[in-house]
Amino acid sequence: MIFIGFGFLMTFLKDYNWSSVGFNFLLAAVSIEWHYIVDFVMHKIDGKAFEVSYVTMFNCEFAAGAVLISFGALLGKVNHLQLVLMALFEIIFYKLNEHTNLHWIHSNSTFADVGGSMIIHAFGAYFGLAASWVLTSDRHKDQEKEAADYKTDLFAMIGTVFLWMYWPSFNGIPATDDYERQIIAINTYTALAAACVATFAMTGFDDKFGRFDMVHIQNATLAGGVAMGSSANFHMGIGGAVIVGTLAGAISTIGYQLVQDKVLKYLNIHDTCGVHNLHGMPGIMGALFSVLFGCLIKKEGGMPDNFSVAAQLGTLGVTLLFAIVGGLITGCLMKVVVPKDEQNKREMFEDSEHWKKEE
Repeated sequence: MIFIGFGFLMTFLKDYNWSSVGFNFLLAAVSIEWHYIVDFVMHKIDGKAFEVSYVTMFNCEFAAGAVLISFGALLGKVNHLQLVLMALFEIIFYKLNEHTNLHWIHSNSTFADVGGSMIIHAFGAYFGLAASWVLTSDRHKDQEKEAADYKTDLFAMIGTVFLWMYWPSFNGIPATDDYERQIIAINTYTALAAACVATFAMTGFDDKFGRFDMVHIQNATLAGGVAMGSSANFHMGIGGAVIVGTLAGAISTIGYQLVQDKVLKYLNIHDTCGVHNLHGMPGIMGALFSVLFGCLIKKEGGMPDNFSVAAQLGTLGVTLLFAIVGGLITGCLMKVVVPKDEQNKREMFEDSEHWKKEE
């Protein structure tokens, strides 16, 4: 999912496929290695021994996932040096957010986020959007090169299908027993199918011929997996999973049809891949659904006693705070790394191998 799924999902830009896959590969590797170091420091601060295990490995993958989500908001607009800088700082803010929620705020309760709707998806999306707000310029708007062609859309579907197939296992990685993993797999699989159906049902509404839009098919079909992350291990039944997936797919599609242009126009935030539509809004939705289903299931005795609505909403609020503040700070640093004159010489949404060298 990290290397093929995210990597090929971002190959839709017609002149930026090499950089999409290559930078994805680089960022994922840097994030995994840097997470080891930051995690080690966090353990030392807590006075705990640091041991590398299976848990450490999937935590590295989760952190890399958050960075790659942020990468989607900046795709085609920054160079590899700026992206590596983003990864280094984002992992620090990511771990601070995780540590704050796990150890400093919810000491007497717990928050449910087994698949990372909040900690991974919402964090990565709003970190990237905040950084993009700092870096967005008029050069990024109405670019002819910010477009796909037949071939690149086909390659992007490789990433979509990989992510769609493996999302149940992604949400289920932290589960500690087979029964819980089964519940997570069923809920996530069902929500993904519902999101896929909802996306195909709605995608033609903004086209006068009623044609499918590949941008929606590549992205909104995955929104069910994002929204299911916080409540994937809840006993909500097939009906509950269908509701989550259907609404997530619908809202994500509407995001691409209506919201993305409004965000650029009124907030001056350029979002290349539409991470707000796939990860941001469905991530928040996942947190809200976890509150709803958590309360309903707790009444029937199916939730731990320490499950708390305050913990869910508190985690969401703290996560958004760390993401936005961290993204703004990191965006400012990324802006300083490359002088404005040098940045203006470069073509947007085009591989560096295609840049015209000055005589």
